[in-house]
Amino acid sequence: MKIRNIIFDFGGVIINIHHAKVEKAFNDLGVAEFDKLFNKATQSDIFKKLEVGTISPEFFRNTLRKIIGKEIQDQELDKAWNQIIGNYPPHRIELLEKLKNSYRLFLLSNTNNIHYDYYIQKFKSEYGFEFSSLFEKTYWSFKMRERKPDHSSFSFVLEDSNLIANETLFIDDSIQNIVAAKQMGFQTVHLKSDIDLADLFHPDSLIYSGIKE
Repeated sequence: MKIRNIIFDFGGVIINIHHAKVEKAFNDLGVAEFDKLFNKATQSDIFKKLEVGTISPEFFRNTLRKIIGKEIQDQELDKAWNQIIGNYPPHRIELLEKLKNSYRLFLLSNTNNIHYDYYIQKFKSEYGFEFSSLFEKTYWSFKMRERKPDHSSFSFVLEDSNLIANETLFIDDSIQNIVAAKQMGFQTVHLKSDIDLADLFHPDSLIYSGIKE
């Protein structure tokens, strides 16, 4: 089936992320075994609620303070939490700008408004234009009140943007999201750590040439 649309994950696909850095930052603040609370595959309830916008950043920070057992300023907590956010490789941004000429592009990301405020401003300061302009539409979990791998998050995007699943390529670095997308009928690529987004497209034609999962 011809690919007409591409839905991209954000962290680990477009922007680099660093789980080890955020783990160290919270360990330094006094959170032992932070990786058991939050990692690439699973997150504890407090992080999931933040990602679907059912709790406020203030409630999230207060909960972290209770876990840590000491009073820490909001700015210090946010700084530690944002350590997961890496850089925007310029070649990926250039690729997205070019792919817009051949495909309908969308973004579907599990994220929260603390991270969102940080990396959206980071992009604007580095590139001079709005990140959202790279896509026809962006879908952020904390705004949608839906998160991957729930099938309802994929259904929301399909219905909202009038997409057909088997004409749509979904690219994500988390296998649980890929499994869910396959079940929904999407064409998929699990972007593993040794593969870059640009590797999936022919360098001259920009036609998708990656291996379907």
